[in-house]
Amino acid sequence: MRILGLDVGDVRIGVAVSDPLKIIARGLDFIKRTNVKEDVEAIKDLIDEHEAEEIVVGLPKMMSGEIGVQAQKVQAFAEALGATIEIPIVMWDERLSTVAATRVLIEADMSRKKRKKVVDKVAAVLILQGYLDSRA
Repeated sequence: MRILGLDVGDVRIGVAVSDPLKIIARGLDFIKRTNVKEDVEAIKDLIDEHEAEEIVVGLPKMMSGEIGVQAQKVQAFAEALGATIEIPIVMWDERLSTVAATRVLIEADMSRKKRKKVVDKVAAVLILQGYLDSRA
């Protein structure tokens, strides 16, 4: 059994998955957002494909720790997802995960065009890996 990590944005949802021992996160891909129903169906397919038993959703809190507009959107999406699946969903503080992912990709000398295609997936990996590390 594995854990899925999600970086939910307005345009894309970055997706990562743990190894079966729940030690290491690896990026899968991203889901291009269409509407909540189709986005949830795509995630349900990933749950089945990877035999996930838990989902970690990055919660983009403000630097002050408050819940802003984007975090409210993510919470609403997580609630919609939770209404259709039977596995636990954990909200994980992901402040600056996209910034950190972008830095990693810049340090790897990746072009801006290529970074745009993978930054959500890398952010999902950072979210999931942080969660996995906290459990160790």
